[in-house]
Amino acid sequence: MKTLLCALCVLISTNLLAEEYVFEAGHPSLKEWLLPAEVPTPDDNPLTKEKIELGKMLFFDPRLSGDGNMSCGTCHSPLFGWSDGQATARGHKSMVLGRASPVITNTAYNDIQMWDGREQTLEDQSIGPMRNSAEMNMDIPKLVQFLKSSDYQQHFKNAFGTDEIGVAQIAKALASFERTVVSRNSPFDAWVRGDKNALTEQQIRGFKVFVDPKKGNCAVCHSAPNFTDNGFHNLGLASYGNENPDLGRYTQRPLKLMKGAFKTPTIRDITLSAPYFHDGSANTLDEVVEHYAKGGVVKDNLSPNMKALNLTEQEKLDLVAFMESLTTPRKEFVLPILPL
Repeated sequence: MKTLLCALCVLISTNLLAEEYVFEAGHPSLKEWLLPAEVPTPDDNPLTKEKIELGKMLFFDPRLSGDGNMSCGTCHSPLFGWSDGQATARGHKSMVLGRASPVITNTAYNDIQMWDGREQTLEDQSIGPMRNSAEMNMDIPKLVQFLKSSDYQQHFKNAFGTDEIGVAQIAKALASFERTVVSRNSPFDAWVRGDKNALTEQQIRGFKVFVDPKKGNCAVCHSAPNFTDNGFHNLGLASYGNENPDLGRYTQRPLKLMKGAFKTPTIRDITLSAPYFHDGSANTLDEVVEHYAKGGVVKDNLSPNMKALNLTEQEKLDLVAFMESLTTPRKEFVLPILPL
């Protein structure tokens, strides 16, 4: 019941706000779409240069996996918008997994993690794939022993001011690096800040479709400022009609509304991380829009926010053009030199 009420509250709030927008560059009514300049960081894990550098090394080190052949960066690569470019992830011994690798872009702004919300914090999430036998399949005590006997030891001491190396320190370092993977300087952000030339007329029309509850109704779930409500929704994907479908959030919260429901991902930098949806079933943004336009495929247990959309072909194109404006220009990314 609480989940349903929250969903309805978001719906009502978003609809009221959509009517108040003035679609002019820099207008105060748009400011809610700007992300805070500082990412949320827990009191017990303040960001430091040393922790970020250590976390970056750990993130791209394949020795953190059981076979020593995959790292966090294998599934969350800067080459593929911090995902992996595949429909669903590959795990231990190239096992095909059931869900797509979620992007880690702006996860620092989320208050719940993973497609099914099974982790609350980045610190908790960062260790999960290593422990999972189907994913990285790492023996954690063996990992700790390796780190203590390698040149990592000095990096941990620099980061935490102690000789102690354990799960808590590994998690805090990884989470610190992940908090630096941020997108908040897209053309859309520049337009909201006042740059009249940042968006095309088509992209502005697409934003209108995006927030209009009688058109795209997208902002009801992809809400300000990170284009996610941090909620869970059954979108009526074709895979939910399989004989034994992935039940998503229901495995963590056994409520009927949560059957087949998955976390709303941010659509910032969305152009970099195809394919889309938790099952990787859409290859393009045009396919994503078409799925929503018809109100889903499998209508059983649909999210209350899912409905067929009355969009013209031009409005669909405008909507895609707007989503393309949410990508922050990429900068060169330098991989770390790993300790021996």
